[in-house]
Amino acid sequence: MDAALLEWTDFNVAITGATAALAGLVIVAASVNIGDIVKSRTLTARLGSGIVMLVLALVACALGLVPGIDAVWFGSIVAAISLIALAFQVATARLLAADRDTRDQARWAKAMPGFLPGVAYLVAGVLSLAGIPAGLYVAAAGAVLAIVAALIVSWVALVEVLR
Repeated sequence: MDAALLEWTDFNVAITGATAALAGLVIVAASVNIGDIVKSRTLTARLGSGIVMLVLALVACALGLVPGIDAVWFGSIVAAISLIALAFQVATARLLAADRDTRDQARWAKAMPGFLPGVAYLVAGVLSLAGIPAGLYVAAAGAVLAIVAALIVSWVALVEVLR
């Protein structure tokens, strides 16, 4: 697996940079309307969810750049950070489900994107722990899902603060 991980260096460098930049942009964009955002527990949770997804991809890809990391360490740490990110998503989903705003009809659709990257990275971690190189492809899918889901979640939350 160590040799297989080396083949992903360019991908990991690109995703690490992209997710760090996007997380910073989401934070800056949210800070423009922070007064309105903090008034809503659901908006705060969803923006937090977007940042968590990006940080999950950032940490997993940065971990893939650690010299000499083996499959056991890579897989176990990716699985562990995935569980932490998924716990955050569960808390966000519960908060969204408890929201009784009558304008808010698609609660499940707002909660689901946050689970996709976490599940993908959890599977990647388990596959990597088992020494199956396909786990790296699943991790790559998790990275792309994290970016897309975070952008969607963040955009929707930032637009909702203006309605």
